[in-house]
Formats: sequence, C-alpha cells, structure tokens
Amino acid sequence: MPAASFSLADFKVFDVKGFQPRMAEIRTRLRPRLDAFGHALAPGIGRATGAPTFAHVARHARRTVNAPDDTWVAFGPDARGYKKHPHFKVAVSRHCVRFLFEVGPEHADKKRWVAGWRRSAGRLGPVLRRIRGLAWFKNEHDEQPAALLADLSPQQIQELADEIIRTRDGQLVIGRAVPSEEAARWTESQYRAAALEAFRALAPLYRLRA
Repeated sequence: MPAASFSLADFKVFDVKGFQPRMAEIRTRLRPRLDAFGHALAPGIGRATGAPTFAHVARHARRTVNAPDDTWVAFGPDARGYKKHPHFKVAVSRHCVRFLFEVGPEHADKKRWVAGWRRSAGRLGPVLRRIRGLAWFKNEHDEQPAALLADLSPQQIQELADEIIRTRDGQLVIGRAVPSEEAARWTESQYRAAALEAFRALAPLYRLRA
C-alpha cells in the first residue's frame, strides 16, 4: 500500500491545468495515499469517538468541467457516506494539508446540532481555544482559516455554529492547516500523530447531540 504521507510533488498535482489531466493525477497519485490514510486512521478515530468509523475517499463524481482544488478522505459513522453526519477530513490542496471537523450543508438535522452546540459551547469553547493552531474556516475548501479559535471571544465561539443555519449551504469547519513545505517533510507516523491529535481534540463536537 502507498505511504500515508505526501511529498512536494503530490502538492503540485494542483498546478496541473485542465480537468482530465488533473483528475488523472489525483486518481493515480493522491487517491492511493488517501486510501492509506483511511486504513491507518479509522481505527484510532473509532477509539476516540467511541463509535465505528468508516473512511470515504473523495471521488469528485459530480465534477465534469472544473478540476478540484483539493481532495480528501473523510471519516464518519456510516459506511454508505459521510455528508449527512458530522465528520472528520484529511484534505490536501496546493499549499497545505488540513485536519478538519465539519458539519456540512447536507447534515440530516442541522438545527438540532446547533442547539446542542449552543448548550455545550460554554464548556467546550475554552478547551478548544487552548489547542495550538486550531482555527475556524469559512468554507471546507479554504486553505487559510478565517480566525484562530484562540483569538475569538467566548461569545464568538458560541456563535460559530450559527454558520450552519445562516444559509442553505451553511457549514461549520474547524481544524488545523499545515503548510505543504512542512507537511512534505513528515513521516507517516508524524501524519498519523498530527491527525489523531486534532481529531481527538475535536471528538466532543463529533459526538455532540441536541
């Protein structure tokens, strides 16, 4: 199985012009590595969340024209798919690797999850703000975070979940971005440690209920 890590050449896949050429590079170079991440991380994520965990590598099946600017492996509680549930992601793009927690537009009951967050933010917010590098991203595809959680007030932390229900495509994305230059020097064990560190810290959000 390919290594569960990325080289500088892997990041440069996103410099390839044209839909078909870039998709071919994603399929041959990145998907095998993301599959390796799925096998390596799913057991540890399952232990952190206390529930069976299934890995889903992005296929970009809906795309026919515009080549994706990132790709990922997502981890959720359903073998059939992850988008209707809170989930984790290891996402790779041109300039970084991101370790993310997401509640996306297709979540089965966004209002219920937001209600649970509002009740729990006073307890969870201070813990999340102390974790080095943890940030809020406006969109799941953004490489740059909108704000570090450490820079947000308790009130702002509580209001983050409102992003999910503000619009039809609302989402909440929290995680950590590692620059490609740094990530390209990591070993498989360093990737695994970084991913599990982030996902364990965010596991209370994954388990959140109304």
